[in-house]
Amino acid sequence: MFNPDCTRQPGPALEVPGNGGESPDRAELLHSKIKYWSVPMADYLAPLKQMRFTIEHLADFAEVGALPDFQSVDGDMVEAVLEEASKFATGVLASTNAIGDRQGVKVVGDGVEVPAEFTDAYGKFCEGGWPGIASNPDFGGQGLPKVLSIACDEMWAASNVAFALCPELSQGAILAMDRHGTEELKARFLEKLVSGQWSGTMCLTEAQAGSDLSSLTSRAEPKGDRYLISGQKIFITWGDHPMAENIVHLVLARLPDAPPGTKGISLFLVPKYKVNDDGSLGERNDNYCVSVEHKMGIHASPTCVMSFGDKGGAEGFLVGKPNEGLAAMFTMMNYMRLGVGIQGVGLADRSYQAAVAWARDRTQGRAPGEKGKVAIIRHPDVRRMLLAMRALTQASRAICYYTASCLDRAVHCADAEAAAMYDARADLLTPIAKAWTTEASLEVTSHGIQVHGGMGYVEETGVAQFYRDARIAPIYEGTNGIQAVDLVGRKLLRDGGATVSAFVSDMRAVDAPLANAGEQFAVVRSALARSLDELVECSTHILTGAKRDPELASAVAFNYLMLLGTVIGGWQLARGALVAEGELAAGGDKAFLDAQVVMARFYAEQVLPRCTAYAAAIRAGSGSTMALAADAF
Repeated sequence: MFNPDCTRQPGPALEVPGNGGESPDRAELLHSKIKYWSVPMADYLAPLKQMRFTIEHLADFAEVGALPDFQSVDGDMVEAVLEEASKFATGVLASTNAIGDRQGVKVVGDGVEVPAEFTDAYGKFCEGGWPGIASNPDFGGQGLPKVLSIACDEMWAASNVAFALCPELSQGAILAMDRHGTEELKARFLEKLVSGQWSGTMCLTEAQAGSDLSSLTSRAEPKGDRYLISGQKIFITWGDHPMAENIVHLVLARLPDAPPGTKGISLFLVPKYKVNDDGSLGERNDNYCVSVEHKMGIHASPTCVMSFGDKGGAEGFLVGKPNEGLAAMFTMMNYMRLGVGIQGVGLADRSYQAAVAWARDRTQGRAPGEKGKVAIIRHPDVRRMLLAMRALTQASRAICYYTASCLDRAVHCADAEAAAMYDARADLLTPIAKAWTTEASLEVTSHGIQVHGGMGYVEETGVAQFYRDARIAPIYEGTNGIQAVDLVGRKLLRDGGATVSAFVSDMRAVDAPLANAGEQFAVVRSALARSLDELVECSTHILTGAKRDPELASAVAFNYLMLLGTVIGGWQLARGALVAEGELAAGGDKAFLDAQVVMARFYAEQVLPRCTAYAAAIRAGSGSTMALAADAF
C-alpha cells in the first residue's frame, strides 16, 4: 500500500534470449529492467483517511481513549502517529521491498546475510522509536493502544511484509516476557527488546511434529539457575540476521521429568549471545542457523532451521512455570495471529492501490456512449474486481482493528465484568482476524493480478509479489483450518454459544438505524439480517449436532469461520455506511463518504450472499466429507 514515488508506466519490452542458450546473467538483466508499480504520495491520503475512519468509528476508539491508561491519546496524537508511520513506510521501507524479493537471504559462515538496505532500514526504524510504541512504558515503550499500533503494523506490512515480520515477532516476544517472565529476566532483556536493539523469535515447530506440539522432542537440562537447551527447530522466522545486536529466542522444550504431551512443555529464553550480569553481551551461545528455506514469497525474511546445543547445550532461562510453557507461548502466538491478519490487510490494500493505478492508465476496448478506447476502469468487470478488492480489504481492516480494540479494553478496562466480556470477544475474534482476513487477502491479491491482465503475471509489474507474499499467511501461526477448529471447538462449543450469541445481539442493534436511514440502505439491512439469521441457525445446528456426530465440528469448521467472518465484515461496513451518511449530512468529504456507502451496498449484494452457500455446506454435515476411505483418495 505504501511505496515511494516512481513511474506508473510499465517497463519497456525486454529484448532477451529465447528459451535456448540464455546467458547466465539473464535474471540479472530482467531484474535491472523491472519497473515496480507505485502510486504517488498524494494518492495515499485515501488509505490514511480510511485508517483514521476505521479507528474512530469501527474500532470504538472513544471507548479505548476513555480508558485510564490511554486518556492522553487523543485524535491529534492518532493523526500524528499515522502520518509519521506513513512517511517512514513510504520514504524508507517501501524502497527495500523489491530489493529483498530479488536478493533474498543466505547463510554465510555461522550467520545469515540479509540485504544491506534492510539493516539500514532497521536502524532507522529503531531510531524512530517504532519497535516499542505499544510496549510497557516501564521498559521504554510508549504504551499506546493496540488499535493504533496495529494501523502502523498494516503500513509496515504493506510497504515490506518480509521486513515487517522481524519487529512483529519481537513485539510478541516482548508481550510474552512482560506477562510471564521473572522480574530479573525482564530487567535483563526487555528494555533492549523494546528499543529494537535486540530482536525476538518464536521457536515452536520441529520437523517430526509440525503443528502437533505434543510431539516435540527438544530438551532442557537444568544447570544451576539456568538450563541447557538441545534440539532442532524449523520454520523460525528471522531466526538469525545481522540487523540487531542480539536475538532472543523463545523456545519450547521438555524438562527431564516432564509428563508426555502438551502438559510437559516448558518455555525458555535462549539468547544468541549470552548476556552478562551488567547487561553487556558475552560469548556466542550454542544456537545457530544451519539453513534457510527457499520459499514462494517473503524471500527476504530468513526462515531458518535453528540448531540448539550441538556443542553441549544452549544456555537458557525458564519463562513461566515448569511444564506450563504453552500458556506463556500462546500469549505470543495469539498476538502473532492478529499480526498475520493485518499483514493480509496491508498486502491487500497495496495490491488494490496498484490495480487502481493500472486500471486508470490502461486503455483498452470501448464503452457505451464514449468514443475511442477507454481506460479499463470504465469496464463493469474491472469495476467488479476493484470494488471487491476495496470492500474485502476494508472489511478485513475493520475486523482486525476491532479485535485490537477489544484487546485494549480487555486488558485496561477497570470494570471486571466489561473486561471479561471484551476478553471473550477478542478470543472469539482472533481466529477470524487471522483466517478470514488472510483468505480475503488471497482473493484480493489474485484480483490484483487479474486486473493487470497478462502484465500481472510477469514479475515486471511487481503485483505477483503481493500474491506470493500473501500466500504464506493462511499457513503460518496455525493454518486457517486449525483456526477454524479452534473457533468451533474452543469458542463456540466450550461456552454453549454464549459469546457468539452476545455478539450477534450487538450486531443486530444496527438494524434499527439502517431502517431509519432511508431506502438506499434497504439492501444492506435485508442482506445483513438474512446473514445473521443464517449464522444463528448454523450455530445452533453445530451445538446440537456435535453431540450426535463427533466429526461434525471439524468437518464444518472452516465454512463456519468463513460464515462468521463474512457476517462481521458486513456488519462493520454497514456501521461505516451509517456514519458516512451522517457526516455527509453535516457537509463532510463527499467522495470519501460516498465510497463508504457504496462499499457497504456492494458487499451486501455481492459478498454477503456467500453466507447462503456457507450455511448450506454446514447443514450438509460431515457425511460426504468422511465418506471416502483414506486409501481411496
